[in-house]
Amino acid sequence: MRVFTIISGSLGVTESDALPTELPAQGFVWIACARREFEVMLAPIQSTLQLLCGTQLVDLHVSDLLNNQLPSHYDYTSQYDMLVFRRLAAGHTETDLAHPGEPLHQPSKRSGPPVLKRIDTSPVGFAVFDRVLLTVHPASCTVRDAYALKLLNATSSESRANGVKLPASPADLMLRVVNQMVDGYLALRRELTRQMDHWQSELLKPGSRFTNWNSVLDARLALHLLDEICEDQRAALQDWIDSIETWPDADTPLGKRERELLKVRSRDVLEHIERVVHHVRRLEQSAETAVQMHFSAQSNRTNDIMRTLTALTAVFLPLNLITGFFGMNFEFLPAIHSSAGFWWTFGLMVSLVVVVVSVFWRKRYLARVSR
Repeated sequence: MRVFTIISGSLGVTESDALPTELPAQGFVWIACARREFEVMLAPIQSTLQLLCGTQLVDLHVSDLLNNQLPSHYDYTSQYDMLVFRRLAAGHTETDLAHPGEPLHQPSKRSGPPVLKRIDTSPVGFAVFDRVLLTVHPASCTVRDAYALKLLNATSSESRANGVKLPASPADLMLRVVNQMVDGYLALRRELTRQMDHWQSELLKPGSRFTNWNSVLDARLALHLLDEICEDQRAALQDWIDSIETWPDADTPLGKRERELLKVRSRDVLEHIERVVHHVRRLEQSAETAVQMHFSAQSNRTNDIMRTLTALTAVFLPLNLITGFFGMNFEFLPAIHSSAGFWWTFGLMVSLVVVVVSVFWRKRYLARVSR
């Protein structure tokens, strides 16, 4: 468990491992814990929330935060808001209560390139109070650790000179963490694009025999999964944006500005999610089009081969008829006993070949197809 006290006015961030007993005079508190830590320390956390915020998490929300399979969604009470957002995971499973906060690695069963194995996801829960943010992460959550490091570095003199600002409220901090998770999907999007481009070039390569169909199928299933995940994310964040509109108006100009900045950041995160959704759907269409073009090219190639074989069969068919006629076991046949019969027959056969080939060539039955 990691506990941060954030005072945005003086750019101060302090971290501790113990649950706080009081709120700071200014700023807010961020309590970040792993899912199993939250389950084991549920009673102390609930007591801390009661002490700091005057309320506790309801039982249904506690169950949602402990659910490792829950899709992205938004819910609220009169005292706090709750957002569940699925992040990219490395295929962890969390089942050991004796070691809370430690991951148990579970190998992914998905075949294909390594980029597909990164589509595994795990939910992150956010309980947003007025001056407290409680986050429940998977074990060894890189998103939490990365943003915590960024938060601690923001208090350095160099960061102050560059105008780096700390989050002004628990809701602002939640949106920044969510935005960092969405950026992980954007990075995955680029890798998927490169992989799809490679498969498209292999599928459309002339004369190639593509055999890696299992990876293509896994890629399409992974894209469908990513599309569903992003749709749930978009719906959850849209519900959050709609709820902001129902908040009472701030009394001070600073409060009004913070509210507007919160809306702007929420819309920016939503726009990032929509970019991922749009790109995933475009990748799905590109993959489907490449497969269809591959089979269309194979069908055209088969048609060319069958056309050539049919033309050759038509060329030799009259020759087989002539040889079959003179091969009959009759004692008397025309030109059998003539010294010039062979040459007359041979000349007729050559003439037929020339005529048939000329007709087929003129009708482009034997024309070479340009690649």
